[in-house]
Amino acid sequence: QVQLVQSGGGSVQPGGSLRLSCAASGSIHSINYMAWYRQAPGKQRELVARIRSDGSTTYADSVKGRFTISRDNVKNTVYLQMDSLKPEDTEVYYCGALVVLTSRQLNEYWGQGTQVTVSS
Repeated sequence: QVQLVQSGGGSVQPGGSLRLSCAASGSIHSINYMAWYRQAPGKQRELVARIRSDGSTTYADSVKGRFTISRDNVKNTVYLQMDSLKPEDTEVYYCGALVVLTSRQLNEYWGQGTQVTVSS
């Protein structure tokens, strides 16, 4: 029905930057919000940032001022610009989206995950 395909990520030194992208495709009528989450081994997935269809954003306190979420509504793509990265940002990052399908059904979808490693 809907696929979320992530790109970006990788390894960087502390203080560096990375950009993540996530493109949604399929039977999409509209997208309520797109978001980025992260998860460390043995821990719960946590919200990093979310952007709604009206452009309003929410950030986790731990990333405020360092990460920026943005969205291209035409391409159904969400981006996460990560600056001033710290070792504690090392986790697997997932994109998520709350999608209204062309059938008008509402479902949540997830990307495949991408590793971000911050290390000297």
